[in-house]
Amino acid sequence: MKEIVSPIMIEGGLAVESEDYKLIVTIVNKGKGEKVADIAHQAGAQGGTVLYGRGTAVRLLLGISIEPEKEIFLTLIQKENAQAVLDAIVKKMNLNEPHKGIAFMLSLDQVTGINKGE
Repeated sequence: MKEIVSPIMIEGGLAVESEDYKLIVTIVNKGKGEKVADIAHQAGAQGGTVLYGRGTAVRLLLGISIEPEKEIFLTLIQKENAQAVLDAIVKKMNLNEPHKGIAFMLSLDQVTGINKGE
């Protein structure tokens, strides 16, 4: 694996050290993604992306199977702010309660295309 050691230009994009950023992924029921985005922003996140998907846990209602619709919120955040943002999302979305959603944080190998205001 090639390590990026400092901000460098790669074909017009800016690559930064992998240790500088984390990716927080939050999966919640349909209609809750914007609330997650607001919580993340209030906790210090600069932005994010909401994607739409379907859950794999199929429920039956009157003998009819229902695939739950989900919203996936992704936010790329600087490492020093990541835990505070994740904690705020978990607390305010009650993710420690059953069937409320899931959130996790990923380490990244490389980040390209970040505008750091330089």
